[in-house]
Amino acid sequence: MIGRLAAIAVVGAGLGAAAFWFLTTPVVIEAAELPDHAADLENGARMFHAGGCSSCHAAPGAKGDDKLKLGGGLELKTDFGIFRVPNISPDPETGIGRWSPVDFVNAVMHGVSPQGEHLYPSFPYASYSRMKVEDVLDLKAFLDTLPKVSHRVAGHDLPFPFSIRRGVGLWKLLYLDPAPVVRFAQPDGEVARGQYLVEGPGHCGECHTPRDFAGGLILSKWLEGAPNPDGKGVIPGITPASKEVGDWTGDDIVYALETGFTPSYDSFGGSMVEVQENLAQLPKADLEAIAAYLKALPGEGANTR
Repeated sequence: MIGRLAAIAVVGAGLGAAAFWFLTTPVVIEAAELPDHAADLENGARMFHAGGCSSCHAAPGAKGDDKLKLGGGLELKTDFGIFRVPNISPDPETGIGRWSPVDFVNAVMHGVSPQGEHLYPSFPYASYSRMKVEDVLDLKAFLDTLPKVSHRVAGHDLPFPFSIRRGVGLWKLLYLDPAPVVRFAQPDGEVARGQYLVEGPGHCGECHTPRDFAGGLILSKWLEGAPNPDGKGVIPGITPASKEVGDWTGDDIVYALETGFTPSYDSFGGSMVEVQENLAQLPKADLEAIAAYLKALPGEGANTR
């Protein structure tokens, strides 16, 4: 009897391990699936600024041209451990200089490294999964024009079980979904453009939306504000129902993103300073689209998935 129970336990464990391995298999696309696309460096620069790539991948406090030196190394201290931001400069040894276009697309949109391993969602690919492949290819082409930085970044420092990278596959099953967050019946062109910038490359929800116990965004509270990832204070809500910016007009939002000054003659603080500096480099039409989307948002999480 004991032998039979032991055999059943072994079989059950084997089936469980096989199921875990199957469910956590990284999903990628092949090079042949990429569209035939001629790189647009101007659009790549726009995606770079919309995504705020320099805010994490450049040296902390970098100014001017140094913000284009993306050697990584920033430490993100979280409840799950310490994540270290990688080098994404075109250096072939310590950066991503040897990555192919499909390697880059799989990393940005699917959270999978060229070695076929899951990337941790401290890299906001759950938002970037909503990007257009062509925009990601343009971003890669732009990054390839930036300075090479020879800087080898140490790995993450994560306790068990978060150190088991394969387990990220289960996280993806719950939270990696390229569908739009907000469902509009018939968004006009400007709102749709703003939705793309905010929900995709801008990844605004990564800071302005609260998270659950597993670190996934609580989409029913989309952009309603959240604890500061840095551990100091809170990130304000940016919906029309929020007390912080709810009474701002679309022009107020555009002006704040252009200048860093609020309608009450205050200025942005904390990590929003760099976000604003990045967004200020976008065309004004993009800022107007972002404002149109934010003003069109439903209140209290209505019509979000």
